[in-house]
Amino acid sequence: MKIAIIGAGISAITIAQNLKGIANVSLFEKSQGVGGRMALRRSGPYEFDHGAQFFTAKSKHFKDFIAPLIKINVIQQWNGRFAEFKDNKILRRINWDSEYPHYVGVPGMNSIPKYLSKNLNIKSNIKVNKIIKNTTNGWNLFDDNLNNLGEYDWVISTAPAIQSAEILPKCFKYQNVLKNKKMVGCFSLMLGFTNALPLLWDAALVSEANISWISINSSKPGRTKPFTMLVHSTNAWAEEHLSDDYQNVISYLTKETSRIIGHDTSQADHIALHAWRYANIKKQTKSDLLIDYDNRLAACGDWLIHGRIESAFEAGFMVAKEIEKLYTS
Repeated sequence: MKIAIIGAGISAITIAQNLKGIANVSLFEKSQGVGGRMALRRSGPYEFDHGAQFFTAKSKHFKDFIAPLIKINVIQQWNGRFAEFKDNKILRRINWDSEYPHYVGVPGMNSIPKYLSKNLNIKSNIKVNKIIKNTTNGWNLFDDNLNNLGEYDWVISTAPAIQSAEILPKCFKYQNVLKNKKMVGCFSLMLGFTNALPLLWDAALVSEANISWISINSSKPGRTKPFTMLVHSTNAWAEEHLSDDYQNVISYLTKETSRIIGHDTSQADHIALHAWRYANIKKQTKSDLLIDYDNRLAACGDWLIHGRIESAFEAGFMVAKEIEKLYTS
């Protein structure tokens, strides 16, 4: 049996790892690297986790999944100094600790998917454009140039919901479900400094502002020395400004960051911006698996549950186990 998985984020990697024992699994990733929003950006001496900032672990499945990676230090605890801002006022400060651990990949968030995907068949820089039923009741995949990418028995899309709706054929049973999943965007502002700012916190949640998160990326374990700051806009503000000129977005977000933290960030030695068009989704009240058994098609991602790393794992794990049952029971 041959399975094609579109995407190479945590959901895709989890599915592949769980099904590689019963199938020949290929992952098609439109980018150069793996991990999706578990991303790392480098520029000179500066490094930024410009997508997911950290994660927690609640379910037994996920705790068991990350335990081996903790043992080999691919994952470490981030015992950061955490602050909560209401606009530009600090409401409280606490230190994260082992009671409710916050985890990061080391030396970057992308270290986790890179490690997990080492033994998988990943075809990078390939965007799947079309999926067509063939004469053997399987599926042929085609890229943007209509090159045939091969014949597969199952196709599973782990792209964002609306993109999965566009990629998967119209016969997919859950097309309307995909189209009704509302994912929202986010801007990531990356600031690098030669001289560290004198802050009393490493990570900050911000409310009542157009910025939702500020963290000192260089405070995470295993990071390089130069002082780096990562700022996330709110999803609501990003949705209104995703089409704006990037320089205008940078100017606004640096001013907002400066106002909130009380230090001028516009004079940073390095300033860059990344727009995530499909960054998050509110917690879903229903998380039915989108598996079309008749057509042997499926769609999966963190958006089935919530925009979190653990959700991405759980969704992939559940889909893999359901498909595995068909061929091992």
